[in-house]
Amino acid sequence: MADQATFADQAMGHMAALYAAAMRMTRNRADAEDLVQEAYLRAYRGFGGFQEGTNLKAWLFRILTNTYINIYRAKQRRPEETELDDVEELYLYRRLASVDTATRGRSAEHDVLERITDHEVKAAIEALPEQFRLPVYLADVEGFAYKEIAEILDIPIGTVMSRLHRGRKGLEKRLHDFVIDQHLITTGPAGDGEG
Repeated sequence: MADQATFADQAMGHMAALYAAAMRMTRNRADAEDLVQEAYLRAYRGFGGFQEGTNLKAWLFRILTNTYINIYRAKQRRPEETELDDVEELYLYRRLASVDTATRGRSAEHDVLERITDHEVKAAIEALPEQFRLPVYLADVEGFAYKEIAEILDIPIGTVMSRLHRGRKGLEKRLHDFVIDQHLITTGPAGDGEG
């Protein structure tokens, strides 16, 4: 078992990732800082429960998530529930595929994706409902495996897969709406029979 000083040194290497996750959870700088501080305090106090050789980052994320649930979600009677079932699968891909790219050597998807900045992607992730935002963030930004996400969020792996699927569909729709709003692509006539 590692001593507290070694544990603290290793755990501090994950500070930036934990803070970024806390910002996505709380959407407020002061609350994110408090959340990370509380999570580190709990991790430090509970370092005896950490098994050396296991994924320290996943263990810290689990503590962060549990701390968030205990402190912040307890303040709310019920978290916002949103269903994304009505979002069409492959929404962005199908819309971009309709753009005429015959005269270009690159695909429309490639052209548009080059124009979407990290800021827009982050904003689209943050706009997702919490139940979808956290799994998408943990999988696509932090690179956790489904099993690790299930352990961090304390939900079944099937729920992780479902929330990731629906969250990614929602993200795809938001990014499509952004590229339309910014006139990065144009859609053809709606094909409503009027011509």
